[in-house]
Amino acid sequence: MKIALMDSGIGLLAATAAVRRLRPDADLVLSLDPDGMPWGPRTPEDLTERALAVAEAAAAHRPGALIVGCNTASVHALPALRARLEPGVPVIGTVPAIKPAAAGGGPLAIWATPATTGSPYQRNLIAEFANGVTVTEVPCHGLAEAVEHADEAAIDGAVAAAAALTPNDVTTVVLGCTHYELVAERIRAAVQQPGFPPLVLHGSAGAVAAQALRRLGAQPAPGAPATGTLTVLLSGREGALVAPALAYEEGRLLPGGQPRRMTESRETGGWGPGSFGRRSHAARLGARAVEHE
Repeated sequence: MKIALMDSGIGLLAATAAVRRLRPDADLVLSLDPDGMPWGPRTPEDLTERALAVAEAAAAHRPGALIVGCNTASVHALPALRARLEPGVPVIGTVPAIKPAAAGGGPLAIWATPATTGSPYQRNLIAEFANGVTVTEVPCHGLAEAVEHADEAAIDGAVAAAAALTPNDVTTVVLGCTHYELVAERIRAAVQQPGFPPLVLHGSAGAVAAQALRRLGAQPAPGAPATGTLTVLLSGREGALVAPALAYEEGRLLPGGQPRRMTESRETGGWGPGSFGRRSHAARLGARAVEHE
């Protein structure tokens, strides 16, 4: 079994680790775009072009399924990715877990990037799935970038700033960016109020991994031998898992992952120069949100 995951950066690690836990025997292909990141500020057309190139680089390794481990890419590029790759390679997108979070009542907060916060896309999800629930949209300035570079001080500052915008009575937080799942416990500690019930966090990694197995007609086998291999593509070039990834438990779960302190992981080793051509062909969160079509 071979499963590919794609993102501009290491936000895909949460879903990768979820797949690894469910099927330690699965071969993994991680396709990142260090030459084009971040994708968030790009136009939808430019982002889609980058995403197609990253996806095609992964598809060249003949995976059984492709997970789009990025909320922004799922919003803008999922139809184009499916048109290009399906039915040969099923494509699984990622959406914020607003539906299951709202089902548990409220009030809830949605932590997302500034570009996503207040967007028609997120507002439509709130209107469809959170009707009658008190929802606070929280823009997390700089948090994804801090997580991407494993910058401990910047993570602490961005989490504290977002927590200050989160009402004290919030019982549930939706992690609306895949990067945020890598620092979920920091977010929990910052938002949890003394005397309140334990804060519930909703991410997407677990549901996305489970959906990929369903699309493959496979079952979870967490007890399988850990024989799965890892291939890393950096803007289409084969390389190594980037150093900041190893600051997180999710990165250290992967073959070749080595423990290292957060403060030792700020370099971006392995991201060499180069770029794509315009049409290159080359378990704690209890998540339930995933693009099922």
